[in-house]
Amino acid sequence: MEQRLAADVRDESRSAVLEAAARLLAEHGARGVTTRAVAQAAGMQAPTIYRLFGDKDGLIDALAEHVMATYVAGKSVSAAQPGGDPVADLRAGWQLHVEFGLANPELYALLNTPGRGAPSPATTAGIEVLRTLVRRLAAAGRLRVDERRAVAMIHAAGTGTVLALLGMPAALRDPGLADVMFDAVADRILTAAPAAPDATTTTVTVTFATVVPELPALTDAERALMTEWLNRSLDQAQRQRD
Repeated sequence: MEQRLAADVRDESRSAVLEAAARLLAEHGARGVTTRAVAQAAGMQAPTIYRLFGDKDGLIDALAEHVMATYVAGKSVSAAQPGGDPVADLRAGWQLHVEFGLANPELYALLNTPGRGAPSPATTAGIEVLRTLVRRLAAAGRLRVDERRAVAMIHAAGTGTVLALLGMPAALRDPGLADVMFDAVADRILTAAPAAPDATTTTVTVTFATVVPELPALTDAERALMTEWLNRSLDQAQRQRD
């Protein structure tokens, strides 16, 4: 009982701190989110922040998870739906990403500050959702590049698009930029239609790589070796295209 009460108090304290941090971020921007200011706004002592979150980066990570929870959960549900159009789902995920960044400019900029170190758990969760969407594209025969390259390109383009838009005065932002950027990336990484018998070697290789973990009668070492061969082939093909 005492442990449960202690956990409840801790959860309440965390919630109070995160709500205070979110208010400060919205009202004063990233510079307003200091441990001292957050503690004061939450009615606590600064050492409490360190006990709950470790340091300021831990607080920012928790704040990001707090704000992005519904967003990431919504993307996860979409990514988990079988049988849908994987290209449409990827576009929907892209749009949600852009919408979130524009709606939460200070937090987005804070999470993407150069030199910040390891990505926040919220960002990592979003990338995992992206990997799921890309894996579905590969399984459907729609990728012309390997999965790793596709994830990296989409993530880089999405982040760059949001930061570029945030760097413009709201009245001067191009409302169609996000769609144009998605189309540019999609044109580079996607095939026009699912892989057919005359599909390129790269497309077939990318698609085959998605089923290697499920191939029967192979040991883990054999699956790992086959994956290494496929990745080596894809890397060589990518270098030739580049």
